[in-house]
Amino acid sequence: MKTPQTPKSAVARRGLLLGAGVAGMAAVAATKLIPSQTVQPEAAAQPKPADTEGGYRLTAHVQRYYQTTKV
Repeated sequence: MKTPQTPKSAVARRGLLLGAGVAGMAAVAATKLIPSQTVQPEAAAQPKPADTEGGYRLTAHVQRYYQTTKV
């Protein structure tokens, strides 16, 4: 059997929900009204020149990999 709510608790619950709504609206307003700092994009990285030889190169990293795969 349900017990009837007292009007005092219902008002408190409405106040809590109203406060949460006001806080949310304040957060949205703050983000819109306060100017954000603009971040300057860093200079684009210079692309590496294309290999003229092309193809496969046996680097230290690749040699280390081959050492780990030996049986």
